[in-house]
Amino acid sequence: MTTSDPTPTTFAALGLSAPVLTALSEIGYETPSPIQAACIPHLMAGGDLLGEAQTGTGKTAAFALPALELIDASRRIPQVLVLTPTRELAIQVAEAFQTYARYLRDFHVVPLYGGQSMVVQLRQLSRGAQVIVGTPGRLMDHLKRGSLKLDELKVMVLDEADEMLRMGFIEDVEWILSHTPSTRQTALFSATMPSVIRSVAQRHQRNPIEVKIKSATSTVAAIRQSYWMVRGHDKLDVLTRILEAEDELDAAIIFVRTKVATDELANKLEARGHAAAALNGDMTQGLRERVVNQLKSGQIDIVVATDVAARGLDVPRVSHVINYDVPYDTEAYVHRIGRTGRAGRTGHAILFITAREQRMLRAIEHATRQKIALLTLPTRSEMADRRVSKFKQEVLDVLEKEELHFFMEVVGQLRDENDLKAHSIAAALAFIAQRDKPLQLDNTKGSDLPTTSEVRAPDARAPREKRDEAPGRRRDAADGKLRPYRIEVGRQHGVTPKEIVGAIANEGGLSGGQIGQIHLFDDFSLVELPSDLSNETLATLKRTRVCQQALQIQADDSTPMPAKRFGTKPGASKRPGAPGAPGKKPFKGGKPFIKRPKE
Repeated sequence: MTTSDPTPTTFAALGLSAPVLTALSEIGYETPSPIQAACIPHLMAGGDLLGEAQTGTGKTAAFALPALELIDASRRIPQVLVLTPTRELAIQVAEAFQTYARYLRDFHVVPLYGGQSMVVQLRQLSRGAQVIVGTPGRLMDHLKRGSLKLDELKVMVLDEADEMLRMGFIEDVEWILSHTPSTRQTALFSATMPSVIRSVAQRHQRNPIEVKIKSATSTVAAIRQSYWMVRGHDKLDVLTRILEAEDELDAAIIFVRTKVATDELANKLEARGHAAAALNGDMTQGLRERVVNQLKSGQIDIVVATDVAARGLDVPRVSHVINYDVPYDTEAYVHRIGRTGRAGRTGHAILFITAREQRMLRAIEHATRQKIALLTLPTRSEMADRRVSKFKQEVLDVLEKEELHFFMEVVGQLRDENDLKAHSIAAALAFIAQRDKPLQLDNTKGSDLPTTSEVRAPDARAPREKRDEAPGRRRDAADGKLRPYRIEVGRQHGVTPKEIVGAIANEGGLSGGQIGQIHLFDDFSLVELPSDLSNETLATLKRTRVCQQALQIQADDSTPMPAKRFGTKPGASKRPGAPGAPGKKPFKGGKPFIKRPKE
């Protein structure tokens, strides 16, 4: 069975339980996306599923919501396992489960990924959890050591299977699948469906339905799209600056995720001098129509809305759409930005993105087939100049258009009674007039927002000395020079170069480009790593275990690394433990395995 365009319904109509529906309502989910409408009923019925859908179509909820309905929360044993290609996605999926299950009693989810302390993960697993989300390498580690039991697994989800194929994890995925009960339900999701992925589905699924969701690709050519990397606590300040700086702004729709957020943000904008109003599903039809009419007539300039409330909204004067909260899927983004650029006019769509939401930015670019540019944000000094210019113009407009005789008399009395000069009185009046929006910005009140030049686009690679390759860790290779390090795990332990790369990259916070040649010997290995690894990173890697062996890493410069080739001459290296060295048996043929991992 193939589903290409299911008709969305309500979440309640899909048969979800009351606690889950309450959570969905609170976070602003109002209507299922196409993939959610297609997948949830089938998965809740216990069937296998093969889903072809891009990132950003809402597929996490498509498998997480039915999975929550199938678990027994009274039993703290793994009942749902979600396999993801990266630690970032594992964290996101685990957080999504926690959000959807906020009103389910005794629910626990544990993410398992490299880069986090094994001790912490063992402690979490010992407490019990119904849902496990993890990356292939770390899940294999736990299965091998027996800290993760899947004997009573009900649901298995493979998320972004094509990414796992691209990263070389398919064999690991199949190994994990072989350690799950044959009675499990299996859902596989992939942006593309190459033959290898289909063969995995054929071997491990039972009569799956196939769901194929086409991402929205149409955009209005007249809409200019841009984004700004923002921290959560800076959002309101950035929004205020944008509203002031956009010279062509006539009217704007600002999208947020929840009904509560519409009222909160509208009130904050009004307090900052903007004519704003909320638009959400809790408002009566009459009140909603009134807000729309006010926007059309120019009585207000800004509407803060949820996706559903703004559906069908057609106001030609809307010049800007601002995605204050990132939409949950690409379909919603396309619908949002379609509110501007109407009636042959140009429009500007602005997207606020946090560091953890960069995957959605990529998905939106893919869905719209358009690169989204970094927004140019004015500096604090430029903003002050704009305010001063605007204030001066307002004064000139009043002098030209208004009758000021009464106010001149008041100022004259104030001057005579207090022996003041007219310009001193004017300065005091200017201060009073601009008190809520100071013309002179105070640099002492916290650090300024970053300028555009200080914000790096997600695609751009920062200078080597400034790049972070893992959360919370600074890259330790300042100059890119490599040196050999010895690790106490080798062929006799069953290790492979891929396992060494995975452990060092995940636990040490290094990228593939920072790992050079790897030489496997009998009871140890040599690996090229940055010459200036920090003591903290070395201490972490010393404790890291691969194939149940602590790496005990240490620099070893006694002999240069052999040239990059498969095989060395017997006896060429006299390093203790190397082929041909006294007291050690050489490998078969006297050749160590040499491999440089792909970046």
